[in-house]
Amino acid sequence: MGQGRLLMVGAGLSGAVIGRHLAEAGYDITVVDARSHIGGNCHTERDADTGVMVHIYGPHIFHTDDAEVWDYVNAFQTFMPYKNRVKTTSRGQVFSLPVNLHTINQFFGQTMRPDEARTFITEEQADTSIEDPQTFEEQAMRFVGRDLYEAFFKGYTMKQWGCHPSELPASILKRLPVRFNYDDNYFFHKYQGMPENGYTDMIGKILDHERIEVKLETVFDRSQAGDYDHVFYSGPLDGWFDFELGRLGYRTLDFERFTYDGDYQGCAVMNYGEVDVPFTRITEHKHFSPWEEHEGSVCYREFSRAAEPEDIPYYPIRQVAEKALLSDYVKLAEATSGVTFVGRLGTYRYLDMDVTIREALDTARGFLSDRAEGRAALAFYQAPL
Repeated sequence: MGQGRLLMVGAGLSGAVIGRHLAEAGYDITVVDARSHIGGNCHTERDADTGVMVHIYGPHIFHTDDAEVWDYVNAFQTFMPYKNRVKTTSRGQVFSLPVNLHTINQFFGQTMRPDEARTFITEEQADTSIEDPQTFEEQAMRFVGRDLYEAFFKGYTMKQWGCHPSELPASILKRLPVRFNYDDNYFFHKYQGMPENGYTDMIGKILDHERIEVKLETVFDRSQAGDYDHVFYSGPLDGWFDFELGRLGYRTLDFERFTYDGDYQGCAVMNYGEVDVPFTRITEHKHFSPWEEHEGSVCYREFSRAAEPEDIPYYPIRQVAEKALLSDYVKLAEATSGVTFVGRLGTYRYLDMDVTIREALDTARGFLSDRAEGRAALAFYQAPL
């Protein structure tokens, strides 16, 4: 006899990890997803013509300092070494990102050593009159100065977010480092890699448990919640409430897929930082699996725009108006019993994959602890605000 019947709405990382953990604890799990595949936006599949493993909803690169999460994903898939090395085309040249010593020397036509470059940027380029940066633009100007800001950050940010960088909070830029050496690894986490057979294969193995039933192409309706002891909902928070207070804002992505016979750009990600280029970047997917060899190539041009109701929501905007509306939805959610809101959409936060898995594990453990102590499950085990 099982512990009870639980429903996971969404077959992405949150639903899979929570479902697996609770299945192992003796619960009977049903996972539903409106799409025809598991994996959510992490979904990967092999292109039939080229054999390339394609990240269908844009690239997902695994990086973390969380040893437990790293061990967790490696229990379901072999992770191959992968370093994310991003290039950007700007002013008729190709530069290395994040801004590093090579970028600085190339851009300014210099051969500075690390200490010389640091002095040059901090004393000659950076706008030190900005003591407490409040906006994205001020943050960039404070740390790299106008020239580097306009070449590498301004145009890309305007295209990505659909507004001027002076309208965005400084916090968005705080995770973009400037390096005074030649390290061009985009991330600085201890563990970095790519699943050998793709994320969908990994998530399929997480869901492969005798107590888990997966139903695809199944649209969840709130009236179904009564059939289960508890629901874990990874869909949009406002969607649970039928958008009764209004819609939370998101950016979405359009992909222009094209193939190429050979190597199209020589790297996985090429950014385009200038406003007059309509797309933000081109991704070449065979370079996300550098241990494989393919003659043909599958590439995506990425275009960012405001999400409409029928679009796939990618990036929560979380500006002042959205945070106010979010606060109202959080109050509604906390007054609702029988459901826990999880993941990127359920908590209206941008989450990297490792954080999603960490929070899913913590949520499942919190739920088990509450059940053991006779407490009601929380609406949020991770605070959205």
